[in-house]
Amino acid sequence: MKFDIHTHHYRCGHADGDIRDYIESAISSGLQVIGISDHTPYFHREEDRAFPLITMAKSELANYVQEVIQLKQEYAGKIDVLLGIESDFFQKQADLYRQMLSEYPFDYIIGSVHQVYDVSIFNKNRWSSLNTKQQIDVKKEYYRLIQESAKSGIFQILGHIDAMKGYYPAFSDIPANEVIDETMKIIAECGVAIEINTSGKTKISGGWYPSNAMLERALYYGVDVTFGSDAHIPERVGDELLEVRSKLKEIGFKEWVYYKQKQKHIVPFD
Repeated sequence: MKFDIHTHHYRCGHADGDIRDYIESAISSGLQVIGISDHTPYFHREEDRAFPLITMAKSELANYVQEVIQLKQEYAGKIDVLLGIESDFFQKQADLYRQMLSEYPFDYIIGSVHQVYDVSIFNKNRWSSLNTKQQIDVKKEYYRLIQESAKSGIFQILGHIDAMKGYYPAFSDIPANEVIDETMKIIAECGVAIEINTSGKTKISGGWYPSNAMLERALYYGVDVTFGSDAHIPERVGDELLEVRSKLKEIGFKEWVYYKQKQKHIVPFD
């Protein structure tokens, strides 16, 4: 079975295409399951759309849900369309996000840490003035937030858990390996999956999130894995899915998972 649980569309302001375009691309690529998972609004901000090039507007959320449900029904029998969403994790506002997201029938919610100390993880300029000790502190805080996102109970899947390397590849070499093991252990204990996200190829770092070394640690601790292209254009749906599956099998994984109605579905490798 071929699936992709992480896709976006025009509502977030930085992706191209309608939801239907992503579904049609998934069908053309031979997928049996396609998850639509655009970015949540910033519920904790007063504005309807605080950052037009980052997230959808609050006023669009219900329309988004309705459209996916409609397309789910329309494409029944052709492809299984899942209603997902990608939510930022803001620890201080976790209860608000839990409440708002509980009002909709999501098949799954992806939790992603996009900010550390109120600075985007993709801001490569944050590193230029930091010494080694400060860099270690930032890396540890990043993974502390990922740990808290796992423990929050809001999410079934955690998104791109080493994406901070995207525009700063040296992030992977910052000496804080003990926090990786601690994070993987907590994720496993919480029963949350991590995605192998192939959008890293669109960043300076190249490759996937997370690294093969992290995937080896995930296997050791018994962390569930899933697949997401993080497509922002329809042509990337399912991008490198077969290559990821092959690498996971080489590492030692026997299966991966996806979620429907927040229930885990196990897909064994052939």
